[in-house]
Amino acid sequence: MSQPVPVDVFRKELLDVLDETFENTQGIYLDRNTSLFETLATLSPEQASRAIAPSGATIAGHVEHMCFYLDVLTRCIERVPSGKLNWQDSWKVTGVDAEAWAATVERLRVAHQRTLSVIRNQEVWEGEDDIGASLAILAHTASHLGAIRQALHLVR
Repeated sequence: MSQPVPVDVFRKELLDVLDETFENTQGIYLDRNTSLFETLATLSPEQASRAIAPSGATIAGHVEHMCFYLDVLTRCIERVPSGKLNWQDSWKVTGVDAEAWAATVERLRVAHQRTLSVIRNQEVWEGEDDIGASLAILAHTASHLGAIRQALHLVR
């Protein structure tokens, strides 16, 4: 008979992989210095504003979209209704100057910290709205990090 995974074990592992994805590479799955915030810190506003294809998204657009996604999925974990969502608006940022780029990265940092706080304080993990949403945050962010890392070759 299988034993359930203790909530503390699940939470710790989830937080460790989110930490690697967003902030501190530890060798879980990323190369050193390639986490999301480490990567974004190396980009100028001009690079973040450069489209990687004629009708493609900019890195700034990816970051804005991740802010939106984190907010929506964090509310799912909290079981707060989101109402009607306009996913297209989450891609509205294309070009940024220095001030706007700093603000966009800071919005992502704030959204990330809020998500971590919700995950740390989640007492019951029951399924789609919490386990599924938290794993979706991880997969979605890792996907965008990969796209941004590939875009570096074109914007630099």
